[in-house]
Amino acid sequence: MGTLYITGNPKSDALLNSNGTALMIGMLLDQQVPMEWAFNGAFTLKQRLGHLDPKKIAAMNPDDFLAVCLEKPAIHRFPKAMAQRIQGMCAIIASDYRNKAENIWNNIDDADELFQRLRKLPGYGEEKAQIFIALLAKRFDVQPTGWKKAAGVFSDTNPRTVADITSPETLLKVRAWKKAEKAADRDKQSRPLPAKKTAAKKPATKK
Repeated sequence: MGTLYITGNPKSDALLNSNGTALMIGMLLDQQVPMEWAFNGAFTLKQRLGHLDPKKIAAMNPDDFLAVCLEKPAIHRFPKAMAQRIQGMCAIIASDYRNKAENIWNNIDDADELFQRLRKLPGYGEEKAQIFIALLAKRFDVQPTGWKKAAGVFSDTNPRTVADITSPETLLKVRAWKKAEKAADRDKQSRPLPAKKTAAKKPATKK
């Protein structure tokens, strides 16, 4: 069982803390929407489908699965793209990890290998994979050798991401951290954001 607090719904958080597929779906959806909305997506899907079986989800007709994702409230602001990614991820879990998401990280000794496994999943870019490794280490006590290096800056003690949330209070700390970094023109990793290009002013024309 994990120690993650995120959705504000005890049943939804309990699912995330006890079901690897739910946790991975939540992490997958955590993009361009509030964290609570993203991580509640797995609970919503389980209510609508009656399960979170990766093999069954992967085998669904894509249009039927999309319809489930589109039911109000939709699981994401971009439900079509996310529905495709969820089904793609579930297909890999079913075929490569014996239909159990936890097998991606269970009994793994090398964080670099875990990182590579995550990077092969739809929607898991470099930064998302790093955050997920930090999430597993901090909230689920899954700490393969080299996890801090693999997680990068997300392994530190600053309240940067969902990996650092265990209560309503720590959720507010993460929001405050993100707001402060944004105000300072820095990203999640405290790197300076690219300077915004300003349109060149056209010289005034004489009438």
